[in-house]
Amino acid sequence: MIRKTALLATGIAIGAGCATLGQQARALIGTPAAAATADTYKFLSLFGDVFDKVRADYVEKPDEQKLVENAINGMLTSLDPHSSYLDAKGFKDMRTQTEGKFGGLGIEVTQEDGLVKVVTPIDETPASRAGIMSGDLIGAIDDESVQGMTLNQAVDKMRGQINTPVKLTIYRGKDKDKVEVKLTRAEIHIKSVRSRKQEDDIGYVRISQFNEETADGLRNAMAKFQQEIPADKFKGYIIDLRNNPGGLLDQSIQVVNAFIDKGEIVSTRGRNADETQRYNARPGDLSKGKPVVVLINGGSASASEIVAGALQDHKRATLIGTRSFGKGSVQTIIPLGGSSGALRLTTARYYTPSGRSIQAKGIDPDMIILQDVPDELKGKDDTKGEASLKGHLKNGEDEKSGSQAYVPPDEKKDKQLVAAVELLHGKSKAQIMAEQTKEVAKDSTKAPTKAN
Repeated sequence: MIRKTALLATGIAIGAGCATLGQQARALIGTPAAAATADTYKFLSLFGDVFDKVRADYVEKPDEQKLVENAINGMLTSLDPHSSYLDAKGFKDMRTQTEGKFGGLGIEVTQEDGLVKVVTPIDETPASRAGIMSGDLIGAIDDESVQGMTLNQAVDKMRGQINTPVKLTIYRGKDKDKVEVKLTRAEIHIKSVRSRKQEDDIGYVRISQFNEETADGLRNAMAKFQQEIPADKFKGYIIDLRNNPGGLLDQSIQVVNAFIDKGEIVSTRGRNADETQRYNARPGDLSKGKPVVVLINGGSASASEIVAGALQDHKRATLIGTRSFGKGSVQTIIPLGGSSGALRLTTARYYTPSGRSIQAKGIDPDMIILQDVPDELKGKDDTKGEASLKGHLKNGEDEKSGSQAYVPPDEKKDKQLVAAVELLHGKSKAQIMAEQTKEVAKDSTKAPTKAN
């Protein structure tokens, strides 16, 4: 029996589960799905024959442990982009990351067409300061090609001792422009929640990922706002989930529960009907009914989509931005006894309270607002989304690609944030969207300029 399920980010695993290999095996014994056929034994025998031949006749003596681990990982990665084998070091790194502290560059990554793809740089880390962007493809690490590396091997090369240098060769945008970036490794302390007063009457909360500190960080921020902003002047909350790759399931549930006090938050549905789990809100609206705006974009994935989808379905928040990433699957971490490693296996899909599956579709905001992207970045910051990942779980014929993931560093130029403030200050959706349409039309009629 699996006692704890973690929703993992689109790239480097964030989350922890609890089960044992023995328990998992006992659960399968005697079920029709586990009944081995003659063909199954034939294929297992074939694997054994190949392994023996490689071990005996390969030109150099192979590392037998690596042979087996790579075979296991190949089997898992053939299932979908998020299932994989974690060796002892990878499992330890994953658990460290969920605690909010680890060594490295501060990049959430996945794998695409043999390269390592940046899901998002983490706020205030070497990666974000160096200008690494969502959608960048990492082709080489210290001049060593990542082709042929597993995702975990590439991550291991990017990590290392603090204050040591590393060079990334990056391919950016549709034209795959080559960019070389030199960074210095640092100890990454992930403060998943950052908050500030916005316009003196709005509580702005930026959640960069969902780790073990997220729910407490949100509650503390909300309590501080309620102390500092008089109730009669408090206009509401802005929850910024843009470029948040996801994280722990229980933390996303607690974040939603801070704004609703009844009803379903999310359900997970596995292979068999009896594996369905529903998570419901507990009484107590910490926001005291204040209006809520949630910001999302193409880099908002997994646990971020649970929060956005639940608040949208409950009509508790207005979503502003662009379509989210579309990762609607649950990964369970199953420790593997004697190896000290773990199996990261996709075991379920999740659904919003209204029964929507976000897998390969994402969440469409209530107000679609595009940012003004600098000319040098146009077409280079969009995410292709879950639907573009090779081997992703299918979800019908109306799958959708990703969307814009750019967030201007200057908040005055952040059209999505400006719209959120205007909405909480009383401007209607129709007014805001009309102004946005007018701006877009105005920009499209500008005559091109030419330097002399």
